[in-house]
Amino acid sequence: MEVNNVMFAFGLTLFAGLSTGIGSALAFFTKRTNKVFLSVSLGFSAGVMIYVSFVEIFSEAKHILTEEHGEKLGYWYTALAFFGGILIIAIIDRLIPSFENPHEIKSVEQINTPFSKEQKLMRMGLFSALAIAIHNFPEGIATFSAGLINPTIAIPIAVAIAIHNIPEGIAVSVPIYFATGNKKKAFWLSFLSGVSEPVGALVAYFFLKSYLTPTVLGILFASVAGVMVFISLDELLPTAEEYGKHHSAIYGLIAGMAVMAISLLLFV
Repeated sequence: MEVNNVMFAFGLTLFAGLSTGIGSALAFFTKRTNKVFLSVSLGFSAGVMIYVSFVEIFSEAKHILTEEHGEKLGYWYTALAFFGGILIIAIIDRLIPSFENPHEIKSVEQINTPFSKEQKLMRMGLFSALAIAIHNFPEGIATFSAGLINPTIAIPIAVAIAIHNIPEGIAVSVPIYFATGNKKKAFWLSFLSGVSEPVGALVAYFFLKSYLTPTVLGILFASVAGVMVFISLDELLPTAEEYGKHHSAIYGLIAGMAVMAISLLLFV
């Protein structure tokens, strides 16, 4: 595992995680949410992540595991690890109360809406930050692992996750701002909620460094594919449709798949 590859993968993960701060800044410095653009962007992110998960990461995991354990058993391991990744992120999702869940995205317009019960708002913002931090941990592992697999696919994945983190930043900053009236505090708490993503990368690195075998690598890749597919179907697409029209999200989804396909073909 080359040092340059590790630093590259970690840098991408840092960029993706801390983009929650972009959402927070947008909430404070723009008067309206461009809902169509955000809807298409979130759909685009889902398209990138779904396509690369099935075409590249799952296939790479299957290739590694079938070489190690034979065609049938290797495929079983790949499938089990894929659904294991989905199960892990689904359990995390279920453990977070729906009120504080980061899926409840806030639009910029809500900043102009008067709120009461500051303590409840503060609680909502802090729990949203915690929930997002929990969600971002496996995303950090996914981004970091993709960077180690293939830098070509890692960059669009990092951009996709970064776009996905922007509305989550809004979800944290809006209630905290209204609870405290302090933009700086709201921004920094939103920004820091993304720190768990590079923390996930560090955990992945030290785990891989100590226990890296082809089997562990294949299982990790398959699990990452499962995590990314779940995030796309459970978070990105529903949020994209909530922000805009159904067709805008789907057009973004298809565009994301097409761009990912073309980018991979260029490096064949």
